[in-house]
Amino acid sequence: MAQPPSLPAASVLVVDDEPDLRTLYELTLLREGYRIDTAADLQEARVLLEDKRFDVVITDMRLPDGLGIALLHSLKAQQRPERVIVMTAYGSAENAVEALKAGAFDYLTKPVDLKQFRAVVASAIQDTSQSSRSATPNEKAPLRLSGGQGALQKLVGSSEAMQLVKQRIVKVARSMAPVLVRGESGTGKELVAQALHANSHRAAGPLVAVNCSAIPENLLEAEFFGAKKGSYTGAVQDRPGYFQAARDGTLFLDEIGDLPLAMQSKLLRAIQERSVRSLGSTQEDAVDVRIVSATHKDLAADVKAGRFRQDLYYRLNVIEIAVPPLRERRGDLPALCEALLARIAAESGMPVPLLSPELLAQLASHPLSGNVRELENLLHRAVAMGDGEALHVDFNADFDATEPTPLQASPQELGASTTIPTDLQAFLDQQERDILVKVLHETGFNRTATAQRLGLSLRQIRYRIERLNIATPQDNEPQDS
Repeated sequence: MAQPPSLPAASVLVVDDEPDLRTLYELTLLREGYRIDTAADLQEARVLLEDKRFDVVITDMRLPDGLGIALLHSLKAQQRPERVIVMTAYGSAENAVEALKAGAFDYLTKPVDLKQFRAVVASAIQDTSQSSRSATPNEKAPLRLSGGQGALQKLVGSSEAMQLVKQRIVKVARSMAPVLVRGESGTGKELVAQALHANSHRAAGPLVAVNCSAIPENLLEAEFFGAKKGSYTGAVQDRPGYFQAARDGTLFLDEIGDLPLAMQSKLLRAIQERSVRSLGSTQEDAVDVRIVSATHKDLAADVKAGRFRQDLYYRLNVIEIAVPPLRERRGDLPALCEALLARIAAESGMPVPLLSPELLAQLASHPLSGNVRELENLLHRAVAMGDGEALHVDFNADFDATEPTPLQASPQELGASTTIPTDLQAFLDQQERDILVKVLHETGFNRTATAQRLGLSLRQIRYRIERLNIATPQDNEPQDS
């Protein structure tokens, strides 16, 4: 039986004005089985590109007759299929960001780590081959792995705003460029990150999601970069960090705006150098991850206020995807309700409840300031309180106060002297403030001792002191160290 013909070896064009480096890159890639052409400047590269097609173009940023990024612009203008990898000098973060924004597949920092070099080239070639297999002669390559389409479908809605989000995901998923997903709480930012991962060439790798606001400040470095046995009290064995766990995949950093400044600096270096050093280790560990971050905050305003590093902001915000709030896409409510009710019913092992026009009208008139998350909670409540017929939502009360359940306290149990506050949040804030001030006085305004007394982290105490506007003596500040 005849053997099917083998696929031709991938072809790579290397553009660099240093002969020794061209030779090093050429030999490295020849050992991988690729066909290699080299050029010393833009003019030689353009002649080769006019003559033939390549799978990947690797170009230095600075060349004798111009900038390598000019090749990228030219290839994009001609709608050529080559993936472009740009090499920049050490510390030239602006060049790397510029290249990614212009559409480069990835970048490498000189001096190039050859292991990373081979991995990035292999990823680019894999991405080119996937695109060519999925494209027809009359259309551009659509984005899609089967799992990627499913991830996009989880972003329910056909409104113009959601269509723009999905198109943006499809357009940028294949790049290695960092993505910042911006949107209010409850809009589905993590679903966007999942879709980006599932539609990328890294879909077979891990997606590691990290809630930056939920990690105690003293554990951040170990959680992100890993720790060696004995590096701190309680480290009884080596443990990988989030970067190592996400190797060859995607690292999703949710609520990135909550990272303290000291950790922002360390994160910036890890992203730029693509290597991390575990606590207690003397060696750098190369990590190949794509960074997707998300926030509900205005990071640009935080940069101006000094709460967020400008260099990290520009590194993370190479590509931005803004997820619209639910109030701007109310036309998606019917589809969202149907999808949420189907999921609630599946989780509860019950038939899908009827979605009546009356319920839809109720929901459509509600502010839904909590977005899709609030909508899901309202539907959960409607299902739980339903009587098996059409669903109804009571926006004014969680439960019927005339019939206390075991989970409710009756008026007698609350006590006749209990005063019901007219502003619950202000009431709770005052209670919290009184407790904090009391404990701060008892500890001599030592925040560390206060945190231990109340079972909170030092970071949480600092946040509450700032939020509740509690004045503390300046001369007691050193006690927090």
